[in-house]
Amino acid sequence: MPELAISADKVAFIIEKAREFDVKEEDTDPDSGSNPSDDDAVDVLEDDGSDPVGSELGGFIVALNEDEQVDLVALTWLGRGDGTIDDWDDLRARAVEARGEYRKPRHETVQYLLGEPMLGDLLADGLDAFGIDWTDERLTADSSDPSERDEDEPTKQRWLVRPRGEGND
Repeated sequence: MPELAISADKVAFIIEKAREFDVKEEDTDPDSGSNPSDDDAVDVLEDDGSDPVGSELGGFIVALNEDEQVDLVALTWLGRGDGTIDDWDDLRARAVEARGEYRKPRHETVQYLLGEPMLGDLLADGLDAFGIDWTDERLTADSSDPSERDEDEPTKQRWLVRPRGEGND
C-alpha cells in the first residue's frame, strides 16, 4: 500500500471545510436588502465572493508543502475514479506533471482544487481507497449535539470527542 505525504488529519480538515464551501451557491439576490428572519436565512448559503470558509480553506491549502499539495490533487483524482489505489504512483506523477505547468504552483493548485465540484466527497473517497477512516475520533451519529437529538433519545449519550471550547453538556 502506498503512503501519503499528507496526514489524514489535514485531509479531514480539508474535507470538512470543502463540504462547507461546496454548499454555497451563486448569489441569486444580490440586492435583496432583507434581513435573515424575513428570508428564512437562505442568503447564508449564497456565495457573495467574501466567503470566510473559502478563504480559510485556500489559506490552509496554500500553506501545505509541495508533496502535500500533490497528494491532495492525486487523492481528488483517485476519489473521482481516474484510477485505483494500484495506480497511485501514476496519479501522483500526473499531479506532479500538471503542477509543473503552473506559473504559481501553490496558488494555482489551490484554485484548481477549490474549483473542483464536491472536493470534500472526492477526497473522502480517495482516503477510503487507502483504507483510511478520516472520521476517526470525530462525533458519531449516536453522539450528536443535544439540540439535534430527538426528544425521545436517551440523554445519557456522551460526546466521544469534544469540539474545542465546548463542554460536555
